Amino acid sequence: MPVAEGKKAPAFTLRDAAGNRHSLGDYAGRDLILYFYPKDDTPGCTKEAQGFRAVHKKLQRRGVALLGVSPDGPESHARFAAKFSLPFPLLCDEKRAVMTRYGAWGEKMMYGKKTTGVIRSTVWIGPDSRVVKHWKRVPKAADHPAKVLAALEAAAG
Repeated sequence: MPVAEGKKAPAFTLRDAAGNRHSLGDYAGRDLILYFYPKDDTPGCTKEAQGFRAVHKKLQRRGVALLGVSPDGPESHARFAAKFSLPFPLLCDEKRAVMTRYGAWGEKMMYGKKTTGVIRSTVWIGPDSRVVKHWKRVPKAADHPAKVLAALEAAAG
């Protein structure tokens, strides 16, 4: 089932760096921002994570949960989160199953060549587990977190 605005978000269960399980159902009744990124501690992914760190308190005040997802393992996530003081969980999707269901794994252009990999994207899931907004391809990682916050603020009125 492809991710579509207004439709139910695909169920998922993934572990974070500490081994804690996170499932879509755990976030029922509140907004959830699920952002997919290619690799820990790379330039674009670091800028995006730092951007989400910068808006994290504002998201929390709105009751919004934030989760990052990449194919990296728990040790990599733990180092990345510690190095950049990331206050939100990073989930391990080493088999890329959740990324595939969310349209965040597939064919993309990289340096003018077609390749298969993680498609930087974000899904805003509402309290009813329906997709509110899907940023299918994020062009500028550093600017994206502020745009996500702006969308949440605009929706709140």
